[in-house]
Amino acid sequence: MQERARFVLERERGESTMSELCALYGVSRETGYEWWRRYQQAGLAEWCERSRAPRRHPNQTAAEIEAAVLELRRAHMRWGARKLKRVLEREHPATQWPAASTMGTMLAREGLVMARRKRRRVEPYTRPFAAATEPNRVWCTDFKGWFRTQDGERIDPLTMSDAHSRYLLRCQAVEKTDTARVQAIFEAAFREYGMPQAMRSDNGAPFASRAVAGLSRLAVWWMKLGIMPERIAAGHPEQNGRHERMHRTLKAETAAPPEANRRAQQRSFDRFRQEYNQVRPHQALAMQTPAAVYVPSPREYPARVPEPEYGSALTVRRVDCTGHFSWKHDSVFLSEVLEGERVGLLPIDDRYFTIYFAELPLARFDRQRRRVVALPKPQPCLRPEAEEFVMDEAGEGDASPSPAPHPLTEPDQKVSGMCPV
Repeated sequence: MQERARFVLERERGESTMSELCALYGVSRETGYEWWRRYQQAGLAEWCERSRAPRRHPNQTAAEIEAAVLELRRAHMRWGARKLKRVLEREHPATQWPAASTMGTMLAREGLVMARRKRRRVEPYTRPFAAATEPNRVWCTDFKGWFRTQDGERIDPLTMSDAHSRYLLRCQAVEKTDTARVQAIFEAAFREYGMPQAMRSDNGAPFASRAVAGLSRLAVWWMKLGIMPERIAAGHPEQNGRHERMHRTLKAETAAPPEANRRAQQRSFDRFRQEYNQVRPHQALAMQTPAAVYVPSPREYPARVPEPEYGSALTVRRVDCTGHFSWKHDSVFLSEVLEGERVGLLPIDDRYFTIYFAELPLARFDRQRRRVVALPKPQPCLRPEAEEFVMDEAGEGDASPSPAPHPLTEPDQKVSGMCPV
């Protein structure tokens, strides 16, 4: 800069020709005349180094496209660039939208990227749900952690989702987390969408209990409808990871901060459910929405709840109101959860029977001591790449920690069938 200033000042004094000055400063005559022209136009005070960047970029995003991206982001602050791109392409297919990485750069430049606190994580379990190969194969259910609205009322959201399509079937705040209220919500969902083949939950009430085989009254009702309860291992929410991930989004969108009262909070849940199912694309679904993948179940909710029937190989007993069944004039305690239900006893040898409710083995009955004992621990299939199966490492694709029905040796030995009462 200083050499250029001396160049033009010497040229202004007229003591040297342009050719002599250019030779002295080691520049071409074209550069020398350009410096002189710029000095005459702007003066020494305004004369400075100019940017060499091109004035026009052929690949620069149009202003109206950038405005549309930023507007959608401000409306959905928790959507990433891939989701924004998918929604914009769906709503405006004729427009050529930039890449997701370009959209991410726009968001960062405008300060619309929220930095996450980095956490130390263990290596993720990548095996998928083995059973969730189609809609209604497995439903997931849980209670989102409770919180209070601004007026101090406690909110316990009960959620249900389809494991395959991620379709959020229910998000309902319940007054109490008891069996009666929860069962009513499940019944409404079954009437609207049909019934799944399995229901995956944690070990909390009312999904499970400390009764025999972890059964609860809700789980008994599921089994009478032909729905097999699956319970994740205690302390391993990652085994229901798809549903837990939805809970994180639900909390961020509806409870941070919470609404003014219960009614307003339920309206927020309903808006979230509509957007989650109909608008928000999911990366695991190839950027489709859950509504584009989910279809209702062909298994309709029956007019009358079926009752299990047992084959001729089993001895049938009915559990009384105290949780006992009779055997040779003796009363044997099983579980109060099974009050009024019929169970089947399949002989193992001269002493032991396996007690079944529908297709689920519950316990063993020792007829000599007239008492019920626990089943042996289930023996899962060995992994092809390992010699042992470790339950503590089980993920979404491994065998359920709940006991599974024992296979029978004879094909015609039917354990149970379902029929209307």
